[in-house]
Amino acid sequence: MAFSIEVEEWVGSAWHRFITRRASPEFPEARVDLVDMQRSLSILFRALGGASGVTVEAAAARELMVRRSLLQQVAGTCRQLPVAWCDDDNLRLPQSLAVYPDVELNRELYRWLALLAAESGTMRHWARDNQRWTQALLARYPVLKRRYMRLVEAHLLLRPDPQQLPADEAALERALCQALREPGSVERFPRCERAPWPLPLWLYPAQQLAQPQAQNLGEDGEGALQAPNEASRSVRKRATRVEENTGKGGLLLFRLENLFSWSEHVELDRCGDDSEDLDAARVAEDLDEIALSRQRIRKGGGLKLDLDLPPPDADDLPLGEGIKLPEWDYRKQALQEGFVNLQMMLPRGAEAAPLPLRLSPLARRLRRQFESLRTDRQWLRGQPQGSELDLKAWLDFHVERQHGQCAERGLFMEQRQNQRDLACLLLADLSMSTDAHLNDEHRVIEVITDSLLLFGEALSAAGDDFALYGFSSLRRQQVRMQALKTFGERYDDRVRGKIQAIRPGYYTRMGASIRQATRLLGGCKQRRKLLLLVTDGKPNDLDLYEGRYGVEDTRQAVLEARAQGLVPFCITIDREAGDYLPYMFGANGFTLIRQPEQLPFRLPQLYRQLTKS
Repeated sequence: MAFSIEVEEWVGSAWHRFITRRASPEFPEARVDLVDMQRSLSILFRALGGASGVTVEAAAARELMVRRSLLQQVAGTCRQLPVAWCDDDNLRLPQSLAVYPDVELNRELYRWLALLAAESGTMRHWARDNQRWTQALLARYPVLKRRYMRLVEAHLLLRPDPQQLPADEAALERALCQALREPGSVERFPRCERAPWPLPLWLYPAQQLAQPQAQNLGEDGEGALQAPNEASRSVRKRATRVEENTGKGGLLLFRLENLFSWSEHVELDRCGDDSEDLDAARVAEDLDEIALSRQRIRKGGGLKLDLDLPPPDADDLPLGEGIKLPEWDYRKQALQEGFVNLQMMLPRGAEAAPLPLRLSPLARRLRRQFESLRTDRQWLRGQPQGSELDLKAWLDFHVERQHGQCAERGLFMEQRQNQRDLACLLLADLSMSTDAHLNDEHRVIEVITDSLLLFGEALSAAGDDFALYGFSSLRRQQVRMQALKTFGERYDDRVRGKIQAIRPGYYTRMGASIRQATRLLGGCKQRRKLLLLVTDGKPNDLDLYEGRYGVEDTRQAVLEARAQGLVPFCITIDREAGDYLPYMFGANGFTLIRQPEQLPFRLPQLYRQLTKS
């Protein structure tokens, strides 16, 4: 019996591999993955005018109501097909391309989609807009025409034969082939109840999910894939009715090694929330199918718990009232005044504590190095009098005299005391992501804590005025900023205790924290002002503060700081920082620490390099 089951499973798996391979329209041997070209495509997209805040990411396969062959229906394939689309936040390209039997053609298709996306705009009519963008791109860069026609001719050989299609689908197929060969030559497209076979050279509407009916091809009744209405947030979903699962029945499966563990079924009414859940709404928009059950209970009062915020007796100590700050909305290209509430706080349970013994040797070494900055003396060249001869000035004077010029110049060097007229504010990311482990011994938050302690030791030895703050956030109503050391406050065991009492939590709303740090630095009288940001990732929060929105707001906050004469600089341990930090801080406004455990030692050294005269 067992042998027959194994044979049946083997035959079934072999049949599945055979039928799916025969039914697939792709060429696996020529497959090209997006991850191998992602960086070059991002550069190409921005070089041709694409928005800097748009990120190139992989697109999930989209379900299209296309006509499938009998073999594809038997295999159950080609229900979801990869297409490219672009909106204000993302350029989504297929995760891999195997459209052509030639690897180079698939690579060229990736490049063409990036170029077309840089030329694209708001989509109102799928076919006409793609023709218009293609026509404009080829007119601007005629050298691309040969490459484009090579892609078109190779693709037309793979498209369905119109003679084997029904009349309406054949008419639409001929019109699309004509539009590919001669962009802009087709204005009206025949109506069809089925979507055409995907056109990999064109962009598709953003966030278009599968519809229960065939996809309509025209805003004016003549047929073209329509982009969703931006004014409407409702997206039609495919729904199924399922039986209510009370958890009292069903089959319980467990492994013997888990015999001493237990679990409890908790019945939750997910549709009993009285308020709008922005996160659930965003997740629902990404779903192709939503399952509903009929629960015959009367809705009554409920107990709501916010599991993100600790109780007041366990939370950090607030300092005064909240501070209303603006936030940049790139879609409106305007600051939203008073949009964010920032609360200054002190770590709860902070008591005066000395520097940990494990950091003492490195702290003594840093103090010796930075004490020399307090009494640093520099040589001033070209002085009319001084203690030593300026050989460079004398040589220049000798050469000029040989050419008949005898301009007066100082020929001496004088050593004077160097006055360090600067202030620094260090802003540390204390979000939940810093609770992650770097290795078996250290967490990110522990490395950041050690860095703050050693940074304070070094700067107190140098005599520079500095401040230390941490930040995290929970939506725009709860941006938290921990005051670890303020300007003018002495760096002592009380400050060391506050640093050692910090705990990670919540999310990373950078823009508001940078704006508040800019205000604090702006009140300093020093001529040079340095704003350091230590983080382990990109800006994010539970509400809309993700993706391009958070990146654009942070970039605007950095620009505002520079406009006030500050020098913002970011220090990160995120290996993917090169994808977003150059846009936010500039090419020379950040550095990546590839070995995060070296951050405590590298941070003071970076400060010394940034503050050189």
